[in-house]
Amino acid sequence: MTQAAKEEFFALGRKATHAIEALYAEAVASLRGKVVENGKLSNALIEKEQHAAHGLAWLATYVESVREMLAYAERVDGEGRYGETEDLLTRIGVGEYLAQIFGGIPMSQGEFVRPSDFGLSPEAIAARKTPEIDALIATGNTVPNRARLVDLVDHAEASATVGTPGLDETLEAIRAEIRKYAEAEVLPHAHEWHLKNDYIPLEIIKGLADLGVFGLTIPEEFGGMGLGKDAMCVVTEELSRAYIGVGSLGTRSEIAGELILCGGTPEQKAKYLPKIASGEILPTAVFTEPNTGSDLASLRTRAVKDGDKYIVNGNKTWITHPVRADLMTVLTRTNPSEPGYKGLSMLLAEKPRGDDSNPFPAKGMSGGEIHVLGYRGMKEYEIAFDGFEVPAENLLGGVEGQGFKQLMQTFEGARIQTAARAVGVAQCAMELALRYAKERIQFGKALVHFPRVADKIAMMAVEVHIARQITYFAARAKDAGKRCDLEAGQAKLLGARVAWAAADNALQIHGGNGFALEYPVSRVLCDARILNIFEGAAEIQAQVIARRLLEE
Repeated sequence: MTQAAKEEFFALGRKATHAIEALYAEAVASLRGKVVENGKLSNALIEKEQHAAHGLAWLATYVESVREMLAYAERVDGEGRYGETEDLLTRIGVGEYLAQIFGGIPMSQGEFVRPSDFGLSPEAIAARKTPEIDALIATGNTVPNRARLVDLVDHAEASATVGTPGLDETLEAIRAEIRKYAEAEVLPHAHEWHLKNDYIPLEIIKGLADLGVFGLTIPEEFGGMGLGKDAMCVVTEELSRAYIGVGSLGTRSEIAGELILCGGTPEQKAKYLPKIASGEILPTAVFTEPNTGSDLASLRTRAVKDGDKYIVNGNKTWITHPVRADLMTVLTRTNPSEPGYKGLSMLLAEKPRGDDSNPFPAKGMSGGEIHVLGYRGMKEYEIAFDGFEVPAENLLGGVEGQGFKQLMQTFEGARIQTAARAVGVAQCAMELALRYAKERIQFGKALVHFPRVADKIAMMAVEVHIARQITYFAARAKDAGKRCDLEAGQAKLLGARVAWAAADNALQIHGGNGFALEYPVSRVLCDARILNIFEGAAEIQAQVIARRLLEE
């Protein structure tokens, strides 16, 4: 591949990007005309146009994905790291995503959004499908390109990431260290933990603490490593590649750490952050309630101040790892006269660790396990508070009514981390599929030599790469101090779909064996499914993104 050929591809990509950006702008303008009433966005009209509104979120995500793939390619080429694998990942990815933009973007298995759904005319759509776009589609996701990519993946190191991720040496050194630990201590045991619904052993938690996983982004002055969200992504990705439960252990510390760092008093920061960073304190997030789901404005758990303490009463559900947690970040309603979000506050509620025989050895607290398909290792619970006491000094920030605002400050980081978890799960699915396809002989040859099987693996590799790049992009935006709810939401939206598609296709490649519990791919399928639900269900995520896009 000559430099001239690469430059020609980059030039085509830049022109194609301009064209889809213009298509996107026209889609926004057209849809805005349908959902604005008296100069303001109408909730009723947005709901009426929900398919198009959510489709706009997907279109924006695809435009950003194409932009980031091409930016990655030019950046890595400038560093002398743009080889054949990187070129094929980019060419196939750009070509396929351009084709889907004009032919239909899958929002789920049975829902597609097309340019006409935004009210654009055939003539307007045709004007944006330029010769450059046609050329990239025609030369992108082709049979020879897919076959060559699978050949390169087949001959790469078994534990190597497909193509350079495009990060610096420090972050890649962190990746190597975490991967070494995960492959030695987590991967050999993950499926057994899943099948038995066992807790992730405390020795693993100690190992993660020793590696600094729980204090990655906590400032050094509070005992953390002071690294950025990009480092968090690398660590989360590699741990989730081994087992999503282990990759998610850091999520609780990340959320609690960010809550306290952004909203806590100096005393709360000094007391809790060093212990979270060291792993001495295991936190859990206690936000969701029965019948509320994503509608936090209707939250009903009450915290009444009584002298120097708050008395908490109410029910919570889908609480991850609460039994072994030492600290709960509890979202409560401290002012019942304030409607919606305004009356919410966050409490830092300490509790003793429990076990299966006595989950909640705390006065005024009880609960029962929610048995789940996947995402095991930490266990999910519903919790009832009945006169549970929290010292008044543990009101986060010391001021009531700030709970929702404080929680919103964590959403960007949490969704970026969830996108990284999705990348890790998708990577695992691809590796399981490739290994099985190379080992399984049918009709006299390995499955990998059948084009439909190889095509699945090729697209897994491409979409893992795309999800990884848009996730790193969101992390860089967060580290730069920018508002990045759009970038974080788009990374999570795409990453979750990619993980589910990769797991589903990996199981398909396994055939009947994939349906057997003894095969790890059955676990990965169950684990992948949750990614489209928690940290903002795909539909809620698309709704939030769409409103932001239409407001701008």
